Amino acid sequence: MSTSLIKLSPETEQVHDADEEVFIVYTNLKSASKDLVGPDGFRGLGHVDSRQDTLSVKFELVAPLQPDNSLSLTSGPVTTPPAKKVKGKRRKSRDNAQAQLKTIEVELVQDKTALRTRKGDTGSVLWRASNEFAQVVLQQHNFKMENSIFDHALLAESHVVELGSGTGLLSVVLSPLVRRHTATDIPDLLPLIRKNVKLNFSGWPKTTGVGSNIFVEELDWQTLQTLPLSSRHRYCPWIAENPADLVLVVDCIYHPSLLPSLVETIDYLSEPGRTWVMIVVELRQEDVVREFLDLWIKRDDWLLWRVNGLLDLHFAVWVGHKKGPRNEENND
Repeated sequence: MSTSLIKLSPETEQVHDADEEVFIVYTNLKSASKDLVGPDGFRGLGHVDSRQDTLSVKFELVAPLQPDNSLSLTSGPVTTPPAKKVKGKRRKSRDNAQAQLKTIEVELVQDKTALRTRKGDTGSVLWRASNEFAQVVLQQHNFKMENSIFDHALLAESHVVELGSGTGLLSVVLSPLVRRHTATDIPDLLPLIRKNVKLNFSGWPKTTGVGSNIFVEELDWQTLQTLPLSSRHRYCPWIAENPADLVLVVDCIYHPSLLPSLVETIDYLSEPGRTWVMIVVELRQEDVVREFLDLWIKRDDWLLWRVNGLLDLHFAVWVGHKKGPRNEENND
């Protein structure tokens, strides 16, 4: 797999020091234009709406405006056509407008009771970071935008391993874009993920068709960390059979006690010269983010970058790549 699966722009900044990085992202956060609030008017920890048993999540995708005089979503037709051709022109304009608008809707079941009663269970409801990240990736992919974070052709050939999948939203929306999506979480959350995959892909798990490339696997980071290297393959045999091209970690950085095992899991799943890691986090506790970055930076053979402008300033996005034989320093 080429190392250009993730496209790093010239503005992307390499990360060398956790203290400096935290200072930058939290300084940027102070200039954010809005505060993020939930349906009840409160910002909360970052969940979308923890009051509902079922959520209908809609992604409204809008084509970027064209520089020429073609139909845009705001300008309308530029000139008035001759009367005898109005009908055909209007039909064409409607078709063009529809081509620039697309709605993707996902139904999700939440376990709001588990959020309040099961210690350490934060994945039983949908979190805002997953929603925002999915919106951007779907937008970039559907309209093949030049500034996309992913190379679309390489993404279609990739195995994505998602850590802390929670409700399974990203497996549902990203699976049509990739070769294989493996959603992982602690054992208690696997039934919820499977339920939501079945809800959106009738007949799953089936051997062919849409959604058949979604796999749901147990992966407890702390369990993996306690195992010797020689026996870890028995805990997650699926990674040996299908090495990860992308390890995706969305809003899983929240508890200091989990950070060493999370970094260990990321490192274990990553193949040098092949695997990219993408971290998306809503900025909350500075100390927790700093500790995570410090642990990751201190790992041997890793290169880290901050991706600017992909999401709102309330979120930070980092990508990492485990160096291969040539110890590449950039995304050539």
